[in-house]
Amino acid sequence: MSETTGSTGVNGSTGSTGRAERAESAGFVHVRSGMPAGELGAEGWHKPWSGTNGGSCVEAKRLPDGRVAFRQSTDPEGPALVYTRDEMLTFLEGAKAGLADFLVD
Repeated sequence: MSETTGSTGVNGSTGSTGRAERAESAGFVHVRSGMPAGELGAEGWHKPWSGTNGGSCVEAKRLPDGRVAFRQSTDPEGPALVYTRDEMLTFLEGAKAGLADFLVD
């Protein structure tokens, strides 16, 4: 999993919801897997699919630099998993080819 090198936000803070997204586009936020999903902003999260699991869903968000972040819908401030566009394409190609079937067998 790749990470983008960057610095913390203005005056050393990472900002709050909304500010983090603007700061990221200006290159101030160090976006990485495991960071609090709330620091990626509240807007733009989607549930690409849903099931009968009582509302516990994975939400996805496309980031300004093309990466994709995932979070647990029941814990929107919890950790985000962040993947590059190439990592997502590779995973999706493999999943379509059946290489991820073992995850649900």
